Amino acid sequence: MDQLSDRPEPLDLLSLSLEELRAYLVGLGQPSYRADQLYGWMYKGRAFDEMTNLPAPLIALLKEKALCTLPAVTKKLVSQIDGTVKFLFTLYDGQPIESVVMFYEHGISICISTQAGCRMGCKFCASTLNGKDRDLLPSEMLGQIIVAQREIGQRISNVVLMGIGEPLDNYDNVLKFLHLLGDEKGLCIGQRHVSLSTCGLADRIRQLSKEKLQITLSISLHAYSDEKRSELMPVNRKWNLNELLGACAEYFAATGRRISFEYTLIEGVNDQPDGAKRLALLLKRYMGDMPVHVNLIPVNPVKERGFVKSGVNAVEAFRKVLSDHGINATVRRKLGSDINASCGQLRHESKNC
Repeated sequence: MDQLSDRPEPLDLLSLSLEELRAYLVGLGQPSYRADQLYGWMYKGRAFDEMTNLPAPLIALLKEKALCTLPAVTKKLVSQIDGTVKFLFTLYDGQPIESVVMFYEHGISICISTQAGCRMGCKFCASTLNGKDRDLLPSEMLGQIIVAQREIGQRISNVVLMGIGEPLDNYDNVLKFLHLLGDEKGLCIGQRHVSLSTCGLADRIRQLSKEKLQITLSISLHAYSDEKRSELMPVNRKWNLNELLGACAEYFAATGRRISFEYTLIEGVNDQPDGAKRLALLLKRYMGDMPVHVNLIPVNPVKERGFVKSGVNAVEAFRKVLSDHGINATVRRKLGSDINASCGQLRHESKNC
């Protein structure tokens, strides 16, 4: 019989709030100020042995009862075009995930993963090719930012939950992450600097609206009809456009926060001007005069999918039709094109090599 089977799992320290950490250390017979010291070290990405102002007996106790691990950098690609940095991380259990750091005039953004893999099955996405292995913990989402900051030597100011995984399919862990992210003694990144992208889990959108967060909600729409969307996104068979856009209207009514709609343009599939007109009318019908934004994204080619991105003229024609119908639409600037900066490709390669 395995004598270790009854031992409790190590406590994941980086997933704790400062208040929770204080309570834990006090329970170990430590003064509460030790939590503030430990908290500061963790957010600097330091291992236990590097926490020089903590006493050796406490370090030994933490090693025995707790863990504070960060993602390991397996591969780091830097764009020679615009400086975009793509990371392939390996988690404590060997799971590969990806993050992308992008440099803008208004600050540095990171696109992080929220799951190891994805079960949503969107036809144009590399992240879902191997399915979902597991959810990420709050610490593993924070860890991507902590390690990326250390690697680039600069502070990250904006976070996008649009990497591998469906954030609202990992609801509780993502919500805890969002609250930890804004702690002024931690990473201190406020909710107005966070964008969360979902493929359309309408029930979770309604639940999220009750949290009264100040994040930007982005909806992966990608089609103007249920028939077309169900072909591209299996989630639409459960939450159709009526359910999804109804939930979006409720979200805006509850939060007052503008919603952004992502629309991947695929040549010959969903990029016709008539489709743009139908999309505009669809958004007007459900969203009315609410402020919305459509982010047009020429599809990133994935060899297993066979989709081709729309040409420049087709993209501009689609944008113009939306604009002519009163819908604010822009074309996303592609960053890191020389390093395949769209998420999912490095994970897929590492899982199948």
